[in-house]
Amino acid sequence: MRSHGELRGATSRPGLAQVGPRGGWRVLNFPSNVRLFVATEPTDLRRGYDGLSALVEGTFGKQAMSGDLFIFMNRRANQVRILFWDKDGYVIMMKRLEEGTFRRVATPEGNDLVEIDAGELAMLLEGIDAPCIKRRKRFAAPSLPNNDASLPLHS
Repeated sequence: MRSHGELRGATSRPGLAQVGPRGGWRVLNFPSNVRLFVATEPTDLRRGYDGLSALVEGTFGKQAMSGDLFIFMNRRANQVRILFWDKDGYVIMMKRLEEGTFRRVATPEGNDLVEIDAGELAMLLEGIDAPCIKRRKRFAAPSLPNNDASLPLHS
């Protein structure tokens, strides 16, 4: 019989995250239109779907049903919950550390919510201290409009 931490190969949403053979995150793959937001203040994680979605909409002024991911951390910084809407219902993913803490996201004064990218989320979940890492300059293609009809077709 497996314990609650031993789900092998389980996915909570296709392409979102997968538990690897040793229990660590193997894949964090998001569509490019999904945004990730971290709450900068500690959150009471006894809140469920309704409480967290009310916090997203009431306090942060975001649409909880947008498909974006909203990441919350408790006061002790040893638990994280990620809320998102998946086609027909809310999903909450949770991680609790047996020891140690998650790094809090540093923000300017007054920001209750900060947008991060998938790489930063992966580092947060793995315990990598992102401020110590330098990002090298890379080419960035100009963004295309979200209209597929404007893209050239090759036959």
